[in-house]
Amino acid sequence: MDADSDKYLTFSGYSEGVYKEKGSRFLAFAWPVTTEDEVRQHIKDLKKTYFDARHHVYAFRLGADMKTYRCSDDGEPANSSGPPILGQIQSANLTNVLIVVVRYFGGTKLGVPGLINAYRTAASDAIANNQIVEQFEQDRFTIKFDYAAMNDVMRVLKEENPQQTNQQFDNQCSIDLSIRKKQGETLRLKLLKIEGLKIAG
Repeated sequence: MDADSDKYLTFSGYSEGVYKEKGSRFLAFAWPVTTEDEVRQHIKDLKKTYFDARHHVYAFRLGADMKTYRCSDDGEPANSSGPPILGQIQSANLTNVLIVVVRYFGGTKLGVPGLINAYRTAASDAIANNQIVEQFEQDRFTIKFDYAAMNDVMRVLKEENPQQTNQQFDNQCSIDLSIRKKQGETLRLKLLKIEGLKIAG
């Protein structure tokens, strides 16, 4: 495996962009996302907020391998809107991102070349207004273990230093862990040497 094949570029947070042409307004919204469920939720929320807009066009790409991507013209002429947004994501070499462009029609048709330019420019503005950061693909899983194994578990976690969330310490303990994917296997193997410890995910 290439040393940095799990590294990718994505957005640090949320941003907006805008483009105006012949009375039409193109409002662009950009987010970092890691799942298609997140994509669907953002689009659903935008459709609620901008319910009076004519089109909610989007494109997204997921995964460090960049193999999961999709775009929608949402009623605009075929390939006039979704693909230009996806093209901006690709040319910036981004993944785990979603860009939605909401269009308010201004009464004058722009034609396909005009639409391509408008959606591309709105998406480009949202990218320019965001901060692009380097991230690593993560291996996420949950460990469950008896309280008696706590010292052994904590020793391994200190050595490998994964991110820890949702810690529950009782007779039966559980912790959600997240670590750079290429380090995940080493962490899993060390943890599985601890008696009674189980890994989910």
